[in-house]
Amino acid sequence: MTDVRTAHTSGLTDAELAAVRALVDDAFEGDFSDEDWDHTVGGMHALVWEGGELIGHGSLVQRRMLHRGRALRAGYVEAVAVRGDRRRQGVASAVMDALEEVLRRGGYELGALGAADEAVPLYAGRGWQQWRGPSAVLSPAGVERTEEEDGCIYVMPLTAKLDLDAELACDWRPGDVW
Repeated sequence: MTDVRTAHTSGLTDAELAAVRALVDDAFEGDFSDEDWDHTVGGMHALVWEGGELIGHGSLVQRRMLHRGRALRAGYVEAVAVRGDRRRQGVASAVMDALEEVLRRGGYELGALGAADEAVPLYAGRGWQQWRGPSAVLSPAGVERTEEEDGCIYVMPLTAKLDLDAELACDWRPGDVW
């Protein structure tokens, strides 16, 4: 029997945070940096537990996106991970169900995420839309293009009117900006 729980980072115990970090480190096969971890915390988490073991996780953090001269409040999905032996069994969908509920009720204007190729069917199947326009970041030096991210960004429009072919810029952060 699985249990899905949502909690803010501040509501997680040290043991739960350690379990999340271990899960994402394993799921991303060592390609999950300390900067990635910093991007994961400070928002809401969806945790899927089975028999006292964490088998799925995702978090939603607030970010600002710039679109057509307007700053938008975005819920940004981070660190969606499922334990290797539980993949393709609905765990990621349970994580996204919980995060999308927070998105709808959290006062966000849109949801956004950077999708790995293998995750595209999950997100697209849930109604997330690929951003077709150019991507950018509002860096300390001004708006800079992030061409390497073009085609990897997905959004869920909520209250914002979006032109999926226009530029979308995210706020600056160390490490991977998207």
